[in-house]
Amino acid sequence: MSSKVFVAGVGMIPFKKPGTSEPYDVMGEQAIRLALADAGLDHADLQQAYAGYVYGDSTCGQKALYRVGMSGIPVVNVNNNCATGSSALFLARQAVQSGAADCVLAFGFEQMNPGALKSRWDDRAPALERALAVVDELVGRPEIPSAIRQFAGAGRAHMHKYGTRLETFASIRAKASRHAARNPLAVFRSVVSTEEVMAAPMLWDGVLTRLMACPPTCGGAAAILVSERFARQRGLRTDVFIAGQALTTDTPSTYAAGDMIRVVGFDMTRSAAAQAYAQAGIGPEDVDVVELHDCFAQNELLTYEGLGLCAEGEGEKLVEDGDNTYGGRWVVNPSGGLLSKGHPLGATGLAQCYELTQQLRGAADLRQVEGARIALQHNLGLGGAGVVTVYQKAD
Repeated sequence: MSSKVFVAGVGMIPFKKPGTSEPYDVMGEQAIRLALADAGLDHADLQQAYAGYVYGDSTCGQKALYRVGMSGIPVVNVNNNCATGSSALFLARQAVQSGAADCVLAFGFEQMNPGALKSRWDDRAPALERALAVVDELVGRPEIPSAIRQFAGAGRAHMHKYGTRLETFASIRAKASRHAARNPLAVFRSVVSTEEVMAAPMLWDGVLTRLMACPPTCGGAAAILVSERFARQRGLRTDVFIAGQALTTDTPSTYAAGDMIRVVGFDMTRSAAAQAYAQAGIGPEDVDVVELHDCFAQNELLTYEGLGLCAEGEGEKLVEDGDNTYGGRWVVNPSGGLLSKGHPLGATGLAQCYELTQQLRGAADLRQVEGARIALQHNLGLGGAGVVTVYQKAD
């Protein structure tokens, strides 16, 4: 077993609105080339590759990688809903950690369409059929798009159970915009106030405004992971390594608890976080900077609790205390997160890796978290997959 898995190189292209981006294979190629240049490596140095995307035919990953070079290496295509990018990263890390390979590429891309997410298959039962049956029972509102019913429904459950105010979710969205204003790769860089978020059109009266939901986005990102031996032999940078990582799936509680908060992955998050913390030998109190899956402002607050940044029911207090931004206990989503940076599904987890690697390198420019040494990443896909990764700055 390799003692450490290092992040040798990362790459990310600016995220864009649907219809304004390059084709998916070009976005993938661009991200890969940036990661190779960052690592100081050639495509011929890569020994395996894991490609993440949700909307595309089989072997789209090969099409993107072939634009960089055709070296005959194994290429595995990964689809784990919104956790796809981090699932590709998990597999790449596992390959290096096990000794199966010394230099592995994880990359992701998505060429999305405008509007709400929807299945491209209408001749078979959906993968989320079981979850949606629970949503029908707990939430109803079949006229509302599925993702909104699930995540906003979970936010509504938190409001009913703990008295959380809609303004708190609006504050989270406003914070995301302030962070994204410092990120040249974010799709939305305009600052909005809590009041403006509240005044946006309601997608679900009293539960969700339009600005509380992340936009469909196109983009690409990549990371190159290497063994300690390979890094030393090639003189690569060894300043950031993965100290802990876990990928979890649903347990019976997801459906049996009768709780929308569980339906949207709370227990997956909690389990993955506990495993990743244990591997790294840390706790949430040791973390400096966090990139988490804020597909909706409501899910950011739920994830504070799932990651153990606070106890269940105390997410609103964390926001009120300013412990999710600069000057507080943690800086959460300095990139602007999915809400403002954007959410190209297959690229999202690797974009989080890009941001946290830059933070630990001290290279995040205007959004730099001072003295960041331990970073936490959370990426969630319903259906389900939860990936939590701990990065550490090397001594």
